[in-house]
Amino acid sequence: MQEFAERREIRDEVAAHREPDHEIDPLFVNRWSPRAMTGEPLEEADYLPVFEAARWAPSSFNNQHWRFVYATREDEEWETFLDLLVEGNRAWATDAAVLCVVVSKTTFDHNGKPVSVHSYDTGAAWQNLALEAARRELAIRGMAGFDYERAAEELDVPEEYEVEAMFALGERAPPETLDDDYRDQEQPSGRKPLEEIVHRGGFE
Repeated sequence: MQEFAERREIRDEVAAHREPDHEIDPLFVNRWSPRAMTGEPLEEADYLPVFEAARWAPSSFNNQHWRFVYATREDEEWETFLDLLVEGNRAWATDAAVLCVVVSKTTFDHNGKPVSVHSYDTGAAWQNLALEAARRELAIRGMAGFDYERAAEELDVPEEYEVEAMFALGERAPPETLDDDYRDQEQPSGRKPLEEIVHRGGFE
């Protein structure tokens, strides 16, 4: 894997599509969701750090509700993970190095009671993971288009856990490697203005 460097500025490919209204670390703006991946495998030393970043996310009662069930393209389970995806995602995710199902524990470890924020906290862990992948200039893309019930069944997810999402991770590839349907979409997307998502004193 190519050595990554610390980025303290918004990358050119991102700056053409995104401009923050307030000063924030460029890492947040540089993170986006590419589909184009090379199909090359990654070493554990290249992808385990993204899970390490997720490990340090905040969680209610420090329950750490998130679980990540993954396969690399060298694993015999690779086809199982790939077959969970809808056809549109499978078309490009076949070139990923890692496919992962994100799962959250719906009960507290200390008393077995339901956790109302298990998805919220697991989302925080996913964001940590995605930011670390972006920092390392890896392609990472979350997915909702897959069979949730089959994922739970085929990956032996216990009843007290809920399947939340999937993601694909791999080395970046040029947009030209994608099918025509996705090539034009291979760029950072914009965001809603702050006043549309932040409400002071009440929702309206």
